[in-house]
Amino acid sequence: MWMRLAALAAIAFVPCVYAQGTTPAVPLTLDAAIARVAQYHPDLRLAEAQRPVWEARRDAAGLPPPLTLGVELENALGTGDSRGFDAAEATVTLAGVLERGGKLDARRAVAQANLDSLAPQRETARLDLMAEVARRYLAVTDARQQLRIAETDIEQRRRAVAAARLRLQAGASPESVLMTAQAMLAQAELDRDRAKQMDQSARAALSALWRQRDPGFDVVTGDPMQLPALQDFAVLADEVQRTPELAVLAGERRIREAQVQLARTQARPDVSWQVGVRNSRDTRDTSLVAGFSLPLGSVRRAGPEIRAAEAELALNSVERDARALQLYATLAEAHGRYLTSRLEVTRMGRDVLPQLQRAENAAEKAWRAGAISYMEWAQLQAMRIDARQRQLEAAIAAQTALIEIQRLTGQSMVAATDTVSTEDRR
Repeated sequence: MWMRLAALAAIAFVPCVYAQGTTPAVPLTLDAAIARVAQYHPDLRLAEAQRPVWEARRDAAGLPPPLTLGVELENALGTGDSRGFDAAEATVTLAGVLERGGKLDARRAVAQANLDSLAPQRETARLDLMAEVARRYLAVTDARQQLRIAETDIEQRRRAVAAARLRLQAGASPESVLMTAQAMLAQAELDRDRAKQMDQSARAALSALWRQRDPGFDVVTGDPMQLPALQDFAVLADEVQRTPELAVLAGERRIREAQVQLARTQARPDVSWQVGVRNSRDTRDTSLVAGFSLPLGSVRRAGPEIRAAEAELALNSVERDARALQLYATLAEAHGRYLTSRLEVTRMGRDVLPQLQRAENAAEKAWRAGAISYMEWAQLQAMRIDARQRQLEAAIAAQTALIEIQRLTGQSMVAATDTVSTEDRR
């Protein structure tokens, strides 16, 4: 179940059936939880919502400079010979800008690079969100396992209370033994109630990801003790190099490369031109007028922008190296934590818990026979519960590390189907 997280990176938006009103709660799988979040969470729609913005900017960047229609009136409304409009001269011009240096293509490249960067951003958001779903789903299974352990503790404490009451009635043990057993039973019941509250809070946090206040489910199918073997660390480290997080930086690099090219085009000045027709009312003559202008010092003015763009491009390489190193270190830490926790879960289930189970059963028989004190039996009961708690904590730590590994690699990394068996968990 847990190894399916990365495999769902391209999950389709499928409709889901929810339990509402008086409909009985149904079991919830991790796949179903991810499907619900994929359908309703807004983070996955942000990139698509930004696409029309950048498409519009790309279309705007592809437009050439506009033509300008101008009208000039001279020698009108003056004094003397220029009184009224008798000597007026009207000029109608058409002006424009001739771009040089590939400015149009450079603008298009910047806009297209920003548009292309949306895909890795969306994939990164998808993996981050799926990892959050898995962590909250794991919190629910953790609470359920805590509840199972507490119920086991309650069962054995009730046996101790019943046995202590019988021994008290038979005069074989003092009343303090019964009171101690009842106090330990009360503590176990407190642990059960706390686990129920944890379960309620975890289910509410999980269902909040798909905008549902009432969780609408009661049973989850996840088992934190299912711990698969991983691929070799070298294989996983190679997968990290293709993670969407680095793809985002690669997209930013393409944007900065396009910005460098756009800044360089500013070194070639644009030519402003205009042509027109002038009509003199006084002489009834018509003439053609034309002109152009070319700004000076463009290379010097473009220099600072070019240097800034080149510096940002160089900074991107440093950012990518730093991020790649950070991802590698995180992967190494999560990989080591997973292997260590998985080993602890296996050894606790194989070597520790069975021995404690047999020792606790033997202690119960010995106490009923009056061969040992109650505290010796109670200590073994507590040791058994503590061992199960330790195994569960190790399993949760392993699952958390596994989720992080899947988030980093974005790939399924299960190398074999061997998992911690049910017998090992007891």
